[in-house]
Amino acid sequence: MLDKHKHLLEPLPQGQVFKRLLAYTASHKKLIIIAMLLLIGGTAADLAGPILVKIFIDDYLTPRNFVTEALTALAAVYILLYLGSAVMNYIQSFMFQKIALSIIRELRIDVFRKVENLGLSFFDQFPAGGLISRITNDTEQIKELYITVLATFVQNIVFLIGVFIAMFYLNPQLAAFCLLVLPVIAAVMYLYKKYSSIYYADMSEKLSELNSRLNESIQGMPVIQMFRQERRMNKEFAAVNEGHHRAWLKSMKLDGLLLRPAVDLISILALMLVLTYFGITSFAGPVEIGVIYAFVNYLDRFFEPVNQIMQRLSMFQQAMISAGRVFKLMDHEEPPPLQKGSETPSIKDGAVQFSNVNFSYNEKEQIFKNVSFQVKKGEMLAIVGHTGSGKSSIINALMRFYPVDNGSIFIDGKNLEQYTDSELRSHMGLVLQDAFIFVGDMRYNIRLYDENINDEEVRQAAEKVGADSFIERLPGGYSHKIGERGATLSTGERQLLSFARTIVKDPKILILDEATASIDTETETVIQHALEKAREGRTTIAIAHRLSTIRHADHILVLKEGVVAEEGTHDELIEQKGIYEKMYRLQKGRESVSE
Repeated sequence: MLDKHKHLLEPLPQGQVFKRLLAYTASHKKLIIIAMLLLIGGTAADLAGPILVKIFIDDYLTPRNFVTEALTALAAVYILLYLGSAVMNYIQSFMFQKIALSIIRELRIDVFRKVENLGLSFFDQFPAGGLISRITNDTEQIKELYITVLATFVQNIVFLIGVFIAMFYLNPQLAAFCLLVLPVIAAVMYLYKKYSSIYYADMSEKLSELNSRLNESIQGMPVIQMFRQERRMNKEFAAVNEGHHRAWLKSMKLDGLLLRPAVDLISILALMLVLTYFGITSFAGPVEIGVIYAFVNYLDRFFEPVNQIMQRLSMFQQAMISAGRVFKLMDHEEPPPLQKGSETPSIKDGAVQFSNVNFSYNEKEQIFKNVSFQVKKGEMLAIVGHTGSGKSSIINALMRFYPVDNGSIFIDGKNLEQYTDSELRSHMGLVLQDAFIFVGDMRYNIRLYDENINDEEVRQAAEKVGADSFIERLPGGYSHKIGERGATLSTGERQLLSFARTIVKDPKILILDEATASIDTETETVIQHALEKAREGRTTIAIAHRLSTIRHADHILVLKEGVVAEEGTHDELIEQKGIYEKMYRLQKGRESVSE
């Protein structure tokens, strides 16, 4: 990971994180108000129960005053309060969870939209597994914060306030003494928050590393098995997993010490305080049994929500750390090069011109320098050179995936920077060496979400590039289902499908990045035939590995260490007896030997 991405691993202040999480509740104010009113009503009904029992004990049971009508009314009120509390608590709990699920849906959409709008330079350096972990695992932790933690906190805080109101109603002096418990509980919470944030941050990073390792291993499984690296990869995975395990153990030890045991000790001390108070008071005069019952009942009820809050603190800390990681990603600014100026030109012919263009990925090491060329509508430019000479980087600059350092790129005489992204993408077709195939059917992979492309256009595009022959042999034809990355298709079939996907868009500029480098000779012949048709009336730029495929190019650039070393037609370059001629003779000799 580059230095400019290291800040993504630094934690955000929890106060800032919590404010941003609460900001997502703004669009749900009405539902939250209704849920809060139901919560207060349900809590009040629940807390009224011990007071009714106190009235029964002190006013009726102790003096043996059994008035049937009064006792019946008291029992009816008690039952109605219990049922009302149950109904209101059920509805408010459902509403809070509904709000929480809506919020997490919005958050996931926001973070995914942010990731989609980051420049390719970000994806080149940030591990894919780490991204997946933030979008899935971390947002799942945030979901638990809204559904379980915040709902529990709100419900129990309202309940605690109600308990103290009831306790002050019964005995203001003793209730005031009980308030001394709150600073002790706050101190325990502070200690837990301080140390658990460190452990959970470490745990989250270890989980991201674990996902990154998994993603890399699964993607590279053929290579791992081919070179018999299973044991080494297993050791490396076990080491990362052990780090995650140790981080979990630290957090569990902290939970075991500062959660339930600490609160239980405080509750015992509080109970001793209350019983001592009533014991001392009894020497001065009689003590009402109903008051003792109600007070002890409320004290027990007081520590029940405290325990629930403490138990949720671990989830709260995990969610806050996860939310901080998600917001760090959402705050990261690394957009692709964007349109500049207010002018919005349109691409009509697709003529391309590079004028003294310099390019680098890190602003330090130049990939290519002072590259200039021009390709008119209907012409084909081929770019060749050894690995690392800057061929693919020219395509990245033309597609505006990355900004150029110096110089200018023009399309139809207008600077590349003036075009909108939609204008560029709708008139450029790109075929890569490694064709990416999505899960879905054949028709979907050619159309790619564009509902304006009908089935007939899909079929015509497949016919034009020669893909129809293998598609129609498949079960279901164009409705044939494809697995992840098109694993059930051959390399050539995936490439033909990629060609069809490009041609169906009818681009003005066709870009081929070593599109025939990894396919067999028979498929190459099919693609070459399709290419001859596809390049008619289009500007074509082809990066070539097999020089035999570009013999008929209108112009050829030969790159060496990022500089245009030679240029001309195939025949002109052969006559120069330079780099191109040597590369061509060498490849021709290899092909003769293979034959």
